[in-house]
This record gives sequence, structure tokens and C-alpha cells, in this order.
Amino acid sequence: MANQTHIDQIAERVDRLLVRYRELQRTNALLTTQVESLSHERDALKSRLSAARARVDALLDRLPDANTAHKESS
Repeated sequence: MANQTHIDQIAERVDRLLVRYRELQRTNALLTTQVESLSHERDALKSRLSAARARVDALLDRLPDANTAHKESS
């Protein structure tokens, strides 16, 4: 009788562990999806930043050199 109670307790603990394991699997899948989404967003933002830097560099290249502008105004 006591042996059966002990087996029932172990079975109950195993069931709880299996439920927790499934919950952790679902949580892990959701987190993996979120990491992938954030990685794509990060990559898109890095690309936009690079394009913006290129535009700023192009605008800076179009500005007259400070020394040249100073000599011309004298």
C-alpha cells in the first residue's frame, strides 16, 4: 500500500514535470521567434543608418572646403 502511494507521488511529479517541460518548449519557441524578429529589425535599422550616413557624407563632400571658402571671401 505504501509502495503504491510512493509510485503515485512519483507519477504525479513526472506529470507536473512534463507539463512544465511543454510550457518551457512553448516559451522557448516564442522567444526564438521574437529574437528572429528583432534581428531582422536590427538589420533593417543598420541598413537605414548606413544609407543615412552615405547621404550625409555625400552632402559633406558637396560643401566647400573651409580653407577654400575663407580664401575666396578675402
